[in-house]
Amino acid sequence: MRKVIGIGETVLDIIFKDNQPIGAVPGGSTYNAMISLGRAGVPTQFISETGNDRVGQMIISFLKENGVDAEYINVFPDSKSPLSLAFLNEQNDAEYLFYKDHPNDQLDFVTPDVQPNDIVMFGSYYAINPVIRPQVQGFLEYARQKGAILYYDVNFRPSHKNEVMKLTPNILENLEMADIVRGSKEDFQVMYKKDDADKVYNAEISFYCKKFIYTQGSQPIELRADGGIRKSYPIVVTDNIVSTIGAGDNFNAGLVYGMMKYNITRGNIERGLSEEQWDQLIACGQTFSAECCKSLNNYISKEFGLKVKSEK
Repeated sequence: MRKVIGIGETVLDIIFKDNQPIGAVPGGSTYNAMISLGRAGVPTQFISETGNDRVGQMIISFLKENGVDAEYINVFPDSKSPLSLAFLNEQNDAEYLFYKDHPNDQLDFVTPDVQPNDIVMFGSYYAINPVIRPQVQGFLEYARQKGAILYYDVNFRPSHKNEVMKLTPNILENLEMADIVRGSKEDFQVMYKKDDADKVYNAEISFYCKKFIYTQGSQPIELRADGGIRKSYPIVVTDNIVSTIGAGDNFNAGLVYGMMKYNITRGNIERGLSEEQWDQLIACGQTFSAECCKSLNNYISKEFGLKVKSEK
């Protein structure tokens, strides 16, 4: 049976509105996607690290409660779990502050069994952090050799903008290994000072990866792919937006869910997906993303997960 393997950070997201805390949920970019996929009935495994504290215990318990295999979480005995403070504005978009106390950043895990057509999700600073880069890169190369599909969400935060030059080699290696790349308008403004999908694709992405999804908040999603596919997808209008914190992460989850649902294999991707296949995948991504925005949680609801589980 195919599975999805995520590798990424874990944090506790503390959410503020009008400078008052209104909620706290386990999070992390790939983590959020894993929870949603677990709720949707997709077999999932997550590789990460956390502190040996109450927050770390909560993060691991929450994975297990939502059907995600947490066997590959490395618990550091002498460190505290990271925190993220998310301040929501009038549009319920978030500005972040991160607090991390991992003085001995290291990634020590038993490599999961990877089978052909499994999907590996990776991204954010975790995927380019120089301290753990050897382990992350080693796992990605291993997964690729085993025939997995690699899905890369760039997710480059403004807090790292002064490190772009130093991190560029790691970013380029990720782009080269990835089968599909997604990034937001904000990512590429920070990294390349470009805010146009075609300019980003032609100048920065297409040489390394031919399948590129460019998201830009409430503006249409742009797709650029081999076979001359160039398409815009209007955003699904969602009533009652409570928080957009997990919108991008859940777009990723939905798209990967679609790859499982419509049986998209590594061979399909290498030959080039049809426009109809892309339409199906992006529709799944938009559905998951819109669903996530209806609550303060970073993931689809359990009820929605049961609904899509029954449709598979």
